[in-house]
Amino acid sequence: MSDITVIGLGAMGTALAEAFLNQGHAVTVWNRSPAKAEALAAKGAIVAKSVEEAVRSSPLIVACLLVYDTVGEVLDPSRAALSGRTLVNLTNGTPEQARAMSGWAVSQGASYIDGGVMAVPPMIGGPHALILYSGSRQAFDACSGQLGALGTSKFLGEDAGLAPLYDISLLTGMYGMFAGVLQALALTGAAGIPAGEFMPLLASWLQSMQGLLPKWARTDRQWRSHQQCRFQPGHAG
Repeated sequence: MSDITVIGLGAMGTALAEAFLNQGHAVTVWNRSPAKAEALAAKGAIVAKSVEEAVRSSPLIVACLLVYDTVGEVLDPSRAALSGRTLVNLTNGTPEQARAMSGWAVSQGASYIDGGVMAVPPMIGGPHALILYSGSRQAFDACSGQLGALGTSKFLGEDAGLAPLYDISLLTGMYGMFAGVLQALALTGAAGIPAGEFMPLLASWLQSMQGLLPKWARTDRQWRSHQQCRFQPGHAG
């Protein structure tokens, strides 16, 4: 028996397995392409010959695959082995997919935690890697010490869809900012102004605008509260 099984050894899955190994955990790994496990085996990981062997090897299963459909395809033939174990799914997807996967896992007798990795592989294991979690609170509390090897953990609630919702929302804000910066550089670049000359002013301006965000949040809460009151039965305003 090992402490943790990692299923999926792409760049992120490999980083997750390495972080667990670096913290002294006994780790079993599995990947469709066995060659991807060789480097981890050299570092002490146990390489499972099948998914079922990988699942049965540990009480905590961490899946990091391309999409949710792949998670289902990989785990479904060995679903009976999931009973009594905790499945942590760190695959990118939507809230609806997370809730469906949670229902499937629970129907197999497993505890389910969904996760959103707000980091690139080189950041995993460091304090600046933020991992969002949602799903079974009891299961999260039981394995939070092990999951802490990956970075800073934030539990959002027992709705399994919360982690992917926050993931998508945070990325939406980030990419929107990036798009605005690129457009600003395109405008100034068209006028012959070097990006290095304009960027310090833009960075300072964006930092000052961040101070408005908490006010927007308060205004949004007030607006939502007002709208709810307006549509209460018998409310005349």
